[in-house]
Amino acid sequence: MDSSSLIVVAGLLCLAAVAILIVALVIAARSRNARSRKPSSTTPADPFRQADADADSLYGDPRTVKPGDLIEIRGRSYAVRGTLRFTESDWGWAEHLLDDADGHKVWLSVEEDPDLELVLWHEVPTATVQPGGHTVDFDGRRYVREESGRATYTAVGTTGLNPQGTVRYHDYAAPDGPLLSFEAYGDGGRWEVGRGERLHRSELRIYPQAG
Repeated sequence: MDSSSLIVVAGLLCLAAVAILIVALVIAARSRNARSRKPSSTTPADPFRQADADADSLYGDPRTVKPGDLIEIRGRSYAVRGTLRFTESDWGWAEHLLDDADGHKVWLSVEEDPDLELVLWHEVPTATVQPGGHTVDFDGRRYVREESGRATYTAVGTTGLNPQGTVRYHDYAAPDGPLLSFEAYGDGGRWEVGRGERLHRSELRIYPQAG
């Protein structure tokens, strides 16, 4: 074979190699596009839900508090004496009666609406103010009504209430943060007043007890 024939053959081989390379690149590109169009079978994770799970692992889960558990709030230790679980239509929340070594009693409310809300309540037995209006003036603050209604409850542990019953309530909030709550248990029950402060998740640690 003369030199001119060799040059022609070499040229044809180069063209064939280039054509094969182009076809391979086209097939690879189509494969990548097909994979990118395929719907993912993994549901995106909610970063806030993951943060809640991490906090529960670190501090304990407020949703599972029960009588007998121990709770530390801002460095003060309390025992859970009793629990009230409320239901209104398809909405529910819990309130836990706590006391410390000195017999000081407070209530902790736990609610998801939809985020987790924790409120520490102090009873105000000397209060004479009544609910019902759009605003309530109490102890130098003006509170604005947020919600009101009627719910059923079940009680476990020591709460001072019947095992089951009903409650009427009015909830108010001041612009600078404090909360005011009115609750009346049973038909014709007197209004009980509580002053509340919201808790950050990190201010509360739960130590579940067996049983």
